Amino acid sequence: MHKTTLCLGLLAPLAQAAALDKRSSLDECLLAAAVPVNARNSTSWAQDALPFNDRLHYVPVAIAVPTMLEHIQAAVSCAAQVGIKATPKGGGHSYASSGLGGEDGHLVIELDRMHNVALDTTTNIATIQAGARLGHVATELFKQGRRAISHGTCPGVGISGHALHGGFGMSSHKYGLAVDWMVGATVVLANATVVHTSATEHPDLFWALRGAGSNFGVAASYEFDTFEAPAEVTYFSMPFRWNLTTGFANLAKVEAYARDLMPADLNMRLFSSGFSSQLEGLFYGDIAGLQAALAPLLNTTTPPLKIMQAVNTTWMEAFTHYANAPTDPTHPYAQQETFYSKSLELKDLSGDVGKSFINYWFNSTSKNTRSWWFQLDIHGGKHSAVTNGDHALSSYAHRDKLFLVQLYDRTYFGAYPKDGFPFLDKWVDATTAPLAKEDWGMYINYADSNLDRATAQRVYYGANLSRLQSLKAQYDPKEIFYYPTSIAPAAE
Repeated sequence: MHKTTLCLGLLAPLAQAAALDKRSSLDECLLAAAVPVNARNSTSWAQDALPFNDRLHYVPVAIAVPTMLEHIQAAVSCAAQVGIKATPKGGGHSYASSGLGGEDGHLVIELDRMHNVALDTTTNIATIQAGARLGHVATELFKQGRRAISHGTCPGVGISGHALHGGFGMSSHKYGLAVDWMVGATVVLANATVVHTSATEHPDLFWALRGAGSNFGVAASYEFDTFEAPAEVTYFSMPFRWNLTTGFANLAKVEAYARDLMPADLNMRLFSSGFSSQLEGLFYGDIAGLQAALAPLLNTTTPPLKIMQAVNTTWMEAFTHYANAPTDPTHPYAQQETFYSKSLELKDLSGDVGKSFINYWFNSTSKNTRSWWFQLDIHGGKHSAVTNGDHALSSYAHRDKLFLVQLYDRTYFGAYPKDGFPFLDKWVDATTAPLAKEDWGMYINYADSNLDRATAQRVYYGANLSRLQSLKAQYDPKEIFYYPTSIAPAAE
């Protein structure tokens, strides 16, 4: 017993010594390879180690700050040699702090010094470095050629995490996901080699990157096809006051419209918080066109919906309207919130599923004194480019889902309370209880930090998981690119 106790007592200092040895070896390797790094305790370290979700702080072993492809290669090589996980960090907006590893002890490869956007005005193909943020991408594409890609509304979100996992936004019903516009990518693999991927070059890897890209390498740059930015768009809102009695029937009217009647030119979501509720969105056209597009819905609800705001404007002004931060961020950048979030991808909200969602919405949210909200995006439907895209071209698993729901619970003061987590957990559990597991999923860009690995893989990647696990075994069998909810390689 004495020997056992002694050995157990030595485990912690031995582990600490081993960790220090790895850290020293990693530092030496990065120095020898001339990889730029943040000095520990420096202002740059503090900036780059700052999580978006202030609830989830993790301590890297080192932070590499590459400015060129060769730096990324050397960083990955050093991590592999030393036995440290290598984690690329683009915008740093991961809800689960996956860009910091999702745990202590990773080599973080901070990419936001690599944020160049270059448009070829002959081919209209944009080459975008992996550390660019959505606001910078939108600004530069419009400035260089009045072009655009489909992407989300938050300017500070990185193009990498966003596009590699789907990339839904106010353009998606019309133009599809951000991933649908990706036509190529230059990637550093786990063995530190560089490959270019496209539909004809390493097509299996390209398929995997387009929906599950954080699991297979470090993208250094992308090529995106672009579309001409619309000459005019109209953003709008329709406030409403539903209740427990009217909510289900009204939601059914919105669902029927979304499924069959909503035109491609209309992008719309239902947003609700403890203060207000509204349908809002972006229409590709003028106010008269918006009114015609919404006409089949307006008089079907109780009380009838009315357009209370409709502003005809330019492409970039509409982006600014929905932005939650400065619209052209690069480096340095900092935005923090303290929150817990979950998501749902659903084929419908009819029957018991819809009733459970409505009941929780109107019965349970009144008990929450924090700043909660949800947005229910119309993701699919008869005329949606997400639904009508070629499902076989990417590993994004949820093109059959009508709704994409983001649930968000934030506190402005102090730590997030432990008893806060059940608020959203129970909402999701109640909504999905009537469904078979294969009939619903979640969206990794709204990552749930409390999911176990097996559940995360199932809900994020659905029917594509088995193929993705096989490709993980092929490209990263030792899991150099690992975080707590990453794809596990298939067993041999």
